[in-house]
Amino acid sequence: MENLLTSIPAFLFALGVIVFVHEAGHHMVAKLFGVRVVVFSLGFGKRLWGFQHRGTDYRVSAIPLGGYVRMGGELAEERTGDPSDFLAKPRWQRILVYLAGPAMNVVLSVALIAGVFMAGIELQAMQDIPSIVGTVEEDSAGAKAGVEPGDRIVRIADKPVDRWKEVAFVLATSAERPVEIELLRGETPMRVVVTPVKVPRYEFGDAGIYPKLLLRFSEIFKDTPAARAGFRSGDEVRRIDGRPVPEVDDFITYIETHAGTEINIEVLRRDDLLTLAVTPEAIEGKGKIGVRLGSFRRLGFGEAIVESIKFNVDIIDKSILILGKLFSNEIAAKSALSGPIEIAAWSGRAARRGFKDLIYTMGFLSISIGFMNLLPIPVLDGGHISILLVESFLRRDLSLVLKERITQVGFMMLMTLMAMVIFFDLSKNLPALFGSQ
Repeated sequence: MENLLTSIPAFLFALGVIVFVHEAGHHMVAKLFGVRVVVFSLGFGKRLWGFQHRGTDYRVSAIPLGGYVRMGGELAEERTGDPSDFLAKPRWQRILVYLAGPAMNVVLSVALIAGVFMAGIELQAMQDIPSIVGTVEEDSAGAKAGVEPGDRIVRIADKPVDRWKEVAFVLATSAERPVEIELLRGETPMRVVVTPVKVPRYEFGDAGIYPKLLLRFSEIFKDTPAARAGFRSGDEVRRIDGRPVPEVDDFITYIETHAGTEINIEVLRRDDLLTLAVTPEAIEGKGKIGVRLGSFRRLGFGEAIVESIKFNVDIIDKSILILGKLFSNEIAAKSALSGPIEIAAWSGRAARRGFKDLIYTMGFLSISIGFMNLLPIPVLDGGHISILLVESFLRRDLSLVLKERITQVGFMMLMTLMAMVIFFDLSKNLPALFGSQ
């Protein structure tokens, strides 16, 4: 029950903001082109509260699972001959009105994720982590296949890789299916076959192998040897006095045993390798240079925007790949699809971890909802855009009967999909929502 009391408000807040921004996109572009907007609604069904402003009914409705903007003359039978009717506008303007909602979801996601990166985040971005194995769980699929810590994965499922995000994606979407992995153990090439086990609740694959995390400076303290030597927060340690640093403990031990002795530390700063000289000062008999190690990073505005865009592009890329695997029956629908109950569970868990984690989750959800709305399914924005593109190609409108049939089929598809995801949600999340863990 404790989880439920957290999840519902977090879900309503997260979805409310995302839906508001999405519908505001439609609304603003419609107004820009002089389209008459009749209703701007958060939620569906019965009107609970609202107000009138310049001919538009701004309202909150009873079912908080989405929203809509209803434009005057949007349906053929509603056309009045007024130039402000939606159907009176050129097709390119109507396409931009439909496109504006998902576009605003992208803008919101980039802004939210960039804000989190500027505030600072503990998690290392998967695009930064090299494809080097750090840990192998005992008796896991990876251990049984012969994978060992320190192995560098160079190919997986016949695709070259150099970042752990690519390894994680293939393993997670290959439950109970053999995956061929080529790796380097030192300089020796090896080939193993790993069969990830299926995680029962979500049905994704788990091979029990995890990456070697980067050794980074998360903070440089003022007026210390590291600050004077020119080190910066986010520098990734590569070598110390010409030797690779395998573990955090090795780095700490080396610094502590070299008090008063100049040492050279090679770091990767963005795309540049730098070697900086620093002399640890003796504090209580041990060498210290004045840094904090960890994965915490706080980015400046420009870098945060760039990294946020990369984050969003990666989500869209993985979403397309998952759709392909779903249609080719390589992954189960249960593991690929999420609905309102699972979104509520995600929101609740994020809210319990803190507001920053909730904002991070909202960014992920916003780009995902924007992407989903662009799918060419009738009644979604992507479906409307697809019909308008076909009409533009044919240089004539499709018949009202055909468009009505397309809309009916799309609505049935959407209702069937909603029923499926709610069923999957219940099987995955109902115990957790009512639990206290």
